Amino acid sequence: MKEVTITEGKGKIKIFEPEDGIVSKDLPVFYNPKMKLNRDLSILLLNSIENQNMRLADPMCGTGVRVVRFLKELDEDKIREFYVNDLSSDATNKLKENLELNELSEEKLIVSNKDASIMLLEEIGFDYVDIDPFGSPNNFLDAAVKRISRNGILAVTATDTAPLSGTYPKTGTRKYWADTIRNEHKHEAGVRILIRKCQIQGAQYERALIPILSYSIDHYMRIFFRVEKGKQKVDKLLKSHKYFHYCSSCARHFESEKNIEECCSKRMDSAGPLYTGQIFDKELVSEMNNNNQDKDNEKILTLFLEESDMPDFFYDIHQICKKQKLAIPKTEKLMEKIREAGYRVSRTHFLDTAIKSDIDFETLKKLIISLCA
Repeated sequence: MKEVTITEGKGKIKIFEPEDGIVSKDLPVFYNPKMKLNRDLSILLLNSIENQNMRLADPMCGTGVRVVRFLKELDEDKIREFYVNDLSSDATNKLKENLELNELSEEKLIVSNKDASIMLLEEIGFDYVDIDPFGSPNNFLDAAVKRISRNGILAVTATDTAPLSGTYPKTGTRKYWADTIRNEHKHEAGVRILIRKCQIQGAQYERALIPILSYSIDHYMRIFFRVEKGKQKVDKLLKSHKYFHYCSSCARHFESEKNIEECCSKRMDSAGPLYTGQIFDKELVSEMNNNNQDKDNEKILTLFLEESDMPDFFYDIHQICKKQKLAIPKTEKLMEKIREAGYRVSRTHFLDTAIKSDIDFETLKKLIISLCA
């Protein structure tokens, strides 16, 4: 297997290049180029919050690309100590090679070869923990939640999107304690199911996991939580766990505390329990937009900001028009009509053909019909 040196952000990284071009966990040391945005946004978020002098943890470091980039790209006052771990000694050896390649000191690093959960539990607490495994984060959530400090940031990635988005519903229910859905809303529902799963893990330790940046892109879902402590905060979050219902006949949707609802004289497709409420912190996303210097990330950050204070779930205009047997209007024209009618509206990163708005379904239908006349 050939070893090559690549550049990501401000870092140079030695990696093993898969012969078939397919990234898998069978590589001697794991590196996924499709996760560049994941790492870009992590750096941008940490540089956009007030937290300083932090104890960071990367319990599954792989090639060390995140470590190298954090050391090179985070503001100088951000890192006090950086705990870096991988079960594989090959990975931590590769990390040290990459630190030398980038002329970086190990002064702030504490490097270990342990099970990720054991590494976390052996320490007193962290201001930032990044759970970014190949597959489900489930095995590491308990330890991460136990060791995250008050006002700390917990970042969680899930690459097993098939169970979360309804492809394998039984697996989704077993792993994430909720029923998934298989339609145009599957990715947002999956993100909200993942949020709830993490919040349930936190609740047993009276830690309130508040989502501040949540998204689904390509083959993964990613959530950043601000972790607060207190029974009342946890209780408030638990009250936000409800069900999402979708009518496959007319495309109407809504949330309720019931797990079964009807529309068009039949049972609706339902997902949940899942988290309902804001999945972005608008002030944070605005600050990230202001701090961003990478043109490749402008579009996604703009979408995050536009939808950051919009209601849960979206309207897929193409699906609505298909089910209502209407011509599809131009999205910008429809959005203009919605604003003229006094409602808020935005695009969404979850789906190109969808909009988010506080407009009700019947009024939206009337506006679509008026544009088709």
